[in-house]
Amino acid sequence: MKWLIVLTALVAFSECLHRIPLIKGKTARQTLQEKGLWDKYRKMYPYNPMAKFQAGSESMTNDADLSYYGVISIGNPPQSFTVIFDTGSSNLWVPSVYCNDQACQNHKKFNPQQSSTFKWGDQSLSIQYGTGSMTGYLGSDTVEVGGISVANQVFGLSQSEASFMASMAADGILGLAFQSIASDNVVPVFDNMIKQNLVSQPLFSVYLSGNSQQGSEVVFGGTDSSHYTGQITWIPLSSATYWQISMDSVTINGQTVACSGGCQAIIDTGTSLIVGPTSDINNINSWVGASTNQYGEAIVNCQNIQSMPEVTFTLNGHAFTVPSSAYVSESSDGCSTGFGQGGSMQLWILGDVFIREYYTVFDASTQYIGLAKNV
Repeated sequence: MKWLIVLTALVAFSECLHRIPLIKGKTARQTLQEKGLWDKYRKMYPYNPMAKFQAGSESMTNDADLSYYGVISIGNPPQSFTVIFDTGSSNLWVPSVYCNDQACQNHKKFNPQQSSTFKWGDQSLSIQYGTGSMTGYLGSDTVEVGGISVANQVFGLSQSEASFMASMAADGILGLAFQSIASDNVVPVFDNMIKQNLVSQPLFSVYLSGNSQQGSEVVFGGTDSSHYTGQITWIPLSSATYWQISMDSVTINGQTVACSGGCQAIIDTGTSLIVGPTSDINNINSWVGASTNQYGEAIVNCQNIQSMPEVTFTLNGHAFTVPSSAYVSESSDGCSTGFGQGGSMQLWILGDVFIREYYTVFDASTQYIGLAKNV
């Protein structure tokens, strides 16, 4: 009888978790390389990961290496879209039938006339990119995410999109940061999940499975202990705008190589690399034996990966180590590190390179981030 009670409790708990499987698909870089267009595009659209964090408006970057996408649906009957679950922005938007740009032609487009529950808003929407912008309209409808139906969710319907989006696998973006940075002060999807009592806990968690094509997921309403080992370390937010925390230092072999004296970092699923101030990133890349090419990419000899040092990020007094096997990626062009230059801004982005190593919990109620070693 005791085991029956435990089993029943576990089943009830599991039913409270709403899972969104993440697809690890082709990146924009891979798509462009296959077409022989990558060199042309990276000259036209330099990597600008800090564009989305500029003051004044919420914005997003043209990240050529993003590869994790999930499926949501909007409307009644539902229309399905693949989106990037982006903890570095706060708006939901998808392409619409009113967009004729090439980026929209390559993706699914929402048709409001085919949804019985759609309502137009009275505001336009404009979100700046590193290489252009997305403009469109606001409307509201039912949004289904992992079995959760969010009623009257305001979202963007694109009318124009930056050309770089044409090479991305995802149709749109679902922002998971805070309302304070949302364009037009739109209430984000996760905030509405909480307000409408659709999740058992006001938190969500992210598991990225590394090189595997399967297994990655976002879980709304809880955590999944099968994805991590050991205890979750909780770190308070230093700012509840983005998921921003204080970082003490970055060290290699016990030596401080970056973030000397402390700095600020954002945990961002919508950025593929670990990004920091250019001088700090150059120092890290020098320490690990990388040379920087004309595009700012840090190139290494693929045969040296095993002998390259670990890089340790100390967050709120807790050390989180990233091995070379995690921060070096291999492509048809060779091997490069996952440390990207962020210009003069004294801000760090701990993107997918970091999250693939550490299961990440985003607690909106206590305003803490939890980190545990991925299995």
